[in-house]
Amino acid sequence: MSAPAHGPGTPPPAFEVLTMGRVGVDVYPLQVGVPLRKVTSFGRYLGGSPTNVAVAAARLGRSSAVITRTGADPFGEFVHDALAEYGVDDRYVTAVPHLPTPVTFCEIRPPDDFPLYFYRHPKAPDLEILPEELDLPAVTASALFWATVTGLSAEPSLGAHLAAWRARGRARHTVLDLDYRPMFWPDAETARERVRAALGQVTVAVGNLDEAEVATGTRDPHAAGRALLDAGVELAIIKQGAAGVLGMTADTTVEVPPVEVEVVNGLGAGDAFGGALCHGLLAGWPLARTLRFANAAGAIVAGRLACAPAMPTAEEIEAVLAGGSPDSPAGSPDSPAGSQRGGVTDA
Repeated sequence: MSAPAHGPGTPPPAFEVLTMGRVGVDVYPLQVGVPLRKVTSFGRYLGGSPTNVAVAAARLGRSSAVITRTGADPFGEFVHDALAEYGVDDRYVTAVPHLPTPVTFCEIRPPDDFPLYFYRHPKAPDLEILPEELDLPAVTASALFWATVTGLSAEPSLGAHLAAWRARGRARHTVLDLDYRPMFWPDAETARERVRAALGQVTVAVGNLDEAEVATGTRDPHAAGRALLDAGVELAIIKQGAAGVLGMTADTTVEVPPVEVEVVNGLGAGDAFGGALCHGLLAGWPLARTLRFANAAGAIVAGRLACAPAMPTAEEIEAVLAGGSPDSPAGSPDSPAGSQRGGVTDA
């Protein structure tokens, strides 16, 4: 990865959504409810939460790009192909020759059991993002910059994230996805220390109750939201699953009920939520509308097997908000959408 030079009079690219961090290839069983050891057929999909938030935002018409690294291998080439297919700029996706592109397997056991198995050894290339090779003018110029807690788990990625945040200077729409994965950390306390230090560099924090607890020490959603605000963010969003979504600013508290859906695969819902959240923030919508829109996007993807092909359009989301059902066969392996390259998880 090398930082592109912007010559005199040549402005940096100004993406609406620029994400940074994890990428990989997700291998999903095409047989629902079957133990992984007995599965005989799989689908291959694009993976990595920040990468797939960029995919979800692109589906909603936002210009998007991702900063990440792959192996110099066929799966790395697949990542480039998938990003191009989904309309995500891949100029900041580069290869690390000595490390393989990560692969993630899961089991699909609806409605709420989707164990993940990460293969990111000896080290994931996306943790080799180098501070000195970032295109910092592009980071600064992006309307929304999205990063995740996983990127803080190892150097040089940690230093690269800190450099990106310094360059933005807490510009509006600097988002931290709390996205805590215990297998990527030596212990929860190390994660908590780094997350708390990062919260002063961003303006928006979003996560589920487990992730909020790591960041704040409490599972009470309102207490966690207040703790995130006290740590420096301007908007705290707590996803509560069946209890809906809580959004808090210094002077506003909004609670949005869940959207009922027959869950097929819940792993992509968070990324769909994230891409829709980006869209609502950039549109300048009221917080309640933004959260309802993001919640509906997540429900749509939870009702589909694949993920990137299942990322909804704005029209699909609005149809759900108007009272339509989020359940749809689109994005299943047997549908035209599902046969496309790619897929999204929170993995």
